[in-house]
Amino acid sequence: MMSTVKWTIDPTHSEINFKVKHLVISTVTGKFKEFEGAAEVPADDFSGSKIAFSANTDSIDTNQSDRDAHLKSEDFFDAEKFPKLSFSNGVLSNEGGNYTLKGDLTIKDITKSIELDVDFGGVAEDPYGNTKAGFDLEGKISRKEFGLTWDAVTEAGNVMVGDPIRILASIQLVKN
Repeated sequence: MMSTVKWTIDPTHSEINFKVKHLVISTVTGKFKEFEGAAEVPADDFSGSKIAFSANTDSIDTNQSDRDAHLKSEDFFDAEKFPKLSFSNGVLSNEGGNYTLKGDLTIKDITKSIELDVDFGGVAEDPYGNTKAGFDLEGKISRKEFGLTWDAVTEAGNVMVGDPIRILASIQLVKN
């Protein structure tokens, strides 16, 4: 049996972003500032890696404090009752150089399987002798499937907050 190597997210070189349509005409970008995650890696190309991740819902940041407060409220993430969102049972597959990450995303108390496209950037050593690996992940989820159902419609009939949500993450792992 092959031994696995543990890697952890380097939060100073990683970001978890999302994009959502506002009024159907423009896009708002947000991020989670506090998160952690790890990978158990059985192979040099990371295929078959088991991935787990969580983000503090209270760390959401859309560069607008009133909107952030609304997103932390019961209308959306209910950060007081559900302080974390999590990704678990993740498995990274590599088919012909095309990487995919499949796993279970839990927001509030709802868990759904999701799939993200992954661009594996490679492995490099930093100036301090740490081995790092880089990944860009992208995918879409329906916020409403996770109980983030708050909605409003303007007098002109425009929906305030779109669905789906685009997930865009740049992750740098450090080998333990």
